[in-house]
Amino acid sequence: MAKRMLLMLVVAAAIIAGLGYFKLRQVQAAIKAGSSFQPPPEAVTTILVKQETWPSTLNVVGTMAAIHGVTVSADLPGTVEQIKFDSGKWVQAGEILVELDTRQERAQLAAMEAQRDLTKINYTRQQQLVNEGVISRSDYDKATAEQKQAEANAAEIRAAIARKTIRAPFSGELGIRQVNLGQYLAAGSPIVPLQSLSPIYVNFGVPQQVVGFVQVGHNVTITSDALPGTQFTGRVTAIDSIVDQTTRNVQVQATLANPQGKLRPGMFVQVDVGVGAKRSVIPLPASAINYAPFGDSVYIVTDVKGPNGQVYRGVRQQFVKVEGARGDQVGVVSGLNPGDEVVTAGVFKLRNGAAVAVNNKVQPANNPAPKLEDN
Repeated sequence: MAKRMLLMLVVAAAIIAGLGYFKLRQVQAAIKAGSSFQPPPEAVTTILVKQETWPSTLNVVGTMAAIHGVTVSADLPGTVEQIKFDSGKWVQAGEILVELDTRQERAQLAAMEAQRDLTKINYTRQQQLVNEGVISRSDYDKATAEQKQAEANAAEIRAAIARKTIRAPFSGELGIRQVNLGQYLAAGSPIVPLQSLSPIYVNFGVPQQVVGFVQVGHNVTITSDALPGTQFTGRVTAIDSIVDQTTRNVQVQATLANPQGKLRPGMFVQVDVGVGAKRSVIPLPASAINYAPFGDSVYIVTDVKGPNGQVYRGVRQQFVKVEGARGDQVGVVSGLNPGDEVVTAGVFKLRNGAAVAVNNKVQPANNPAPKLEDN
């Protein structure tokens, strides 16, 4: 009985040992296969880079501002008697916009003019009498003062009547009317915005580091997403004398023609202003840059030697320095050489040494001056 038990244990141990050895061989084979496994190549697009010369420009956001822009308001209180303009129309300087009720002032003017005429007659009579020595000089001086005061009182009322006729202070385009016929207006009540649209200002800020490159008379180029395909050119006309303590920017003002009134006060625009000499860059599509806190990089396609000694088409990560942008492109100033084959799409799924398969049938946007309809 003991011999049979011992024999069974030996047989069981042999079976377990055989199974363990078989499993060990399977694991070793799997490890060997895993060590030589090469993941399938990632599909990417590439571009052969070349060097170009870009102007040293700074692209900033600017705000349009009217050279003359006000909200026309009532100078004196009164009731609107006539409205002589339409919203959104062009008006000339001095054109009547609104007339307020002046019946009371005109009645007062009639009384003052009657008083003025009386004092003038009295003054003429007193002048004759003083020449004849009938009255004293003091009586004549009193008549003279009364005559001048009557003239001044009448002139004051005429000025009040004129101030109740509200005119355009300059030529420009009206906004939306803010008053109605018969409405009572207090002093300072708004009537209608008025903006002079051509020429027009654009105000923008530049960093204090480059303000020395910006000079009065330099050209600036203005574009707006609201006006695709349209470009405006102006000149720097003023540079602020202080640096903003919050942004460390200096405000710059440029003036440009706006004959068709396409640019409006308050509109945001893109301003390109020159800040130095031209520089050599390697332009790349923005999609080629792998942005990261520790540095920007690109992937260069090259021959890579694998662990098994075989050479395959893979990528090498290369850190670069980026300065400036133009349309769909960014400018690389260091880290690349002309002729390098750089991945332009699919960088998010790559790692250093990854195998790639280049397919350039569809390329990412790479236009230095894209139009809205192309995007």
